[in-house]
Amino acid sequence: MNLVIDIGNSRIKLALFNERDLMFNVPLDELNVAHLQLLLDEHADLKHAILSSVREYPKELKQFLQKSFKYFIELDASTPVPLINRYETPDTLGKDRLAAAVGATEIFPGKNVLVIDAGTAITYELVTANNEYLGGNISPGLNTRFKALSHFTGKLPLVESSDDFPMLGSNTPTAIQAGVQMGLLFEVQQYIEYFNTIYENLEIIITGGDAKFFDKKLKNSIFVNFNLTLIGLNRILEYNVKET
Repeated sequence: MNLVIDIGNSRIKLALFNERDLMFNVPLDELNVAHLQLLLDEHADLKHAILSSVREYPKELKQFLQKSFKYFIELDASTPVPLINRYETPDTLGKDRLAAAVGATEIFPGKNVLVIDAGTAITYELVTANNEYLGGNISPGLNTRFKALSHFTGKLPLVESSDDFPMLGSNTPTAIQAGVQMGLLFEVQQYIEYFNTIYENLEIIITGGDAKFFDKKLKNSIFVNFNLTLIGLNRILEYNVKET
């Protein structure tokens, strides 16, 4: 069995896989050695682990993983991955972006895929049917746009997103809601339509905390998967284990 740890900016995701099958995953506010020891006590066949982190974490976590698992890797720019990475500066490529691209090849092997990760930032990643990651774009996410309007203006209030928003605002709060949310929907829809004209039979995967916002709001058929990054990290782990 495989342990996958994804340490993000605000939350930690921990998952167990039986080879490529996701058994369970859980979000955590913090992760310590006691959590890992409990998993090992409950799952004697837990042998392999991968850790991906975008921030500093306690050194004892890595030391415990190195000592307690038969095979452990920490994802970085030098880690072999099961796709061709065409990004010009792999050292600056976000680990979550790379893992999501790998996850796309696991869900739609041999297909052209546009991955949309809707979180603090919204990222667009393109993977071709030839198993090549071509790169992607980064744009402000839904809540980031609301916060930016409030922060960089003198009088506009901070408004939260809502599923029940108008096409046209009738007051300042609804004008902000309509402007931000319709604007983001138009942006995402245009990205999909543009890449559909270039790549045949393009599959669309949406992941991230705001993925539900786009479900049933877009014209195109989309596949929502909240575990895409975890799936990608596990695929990278499996790839490296088999290479040893």
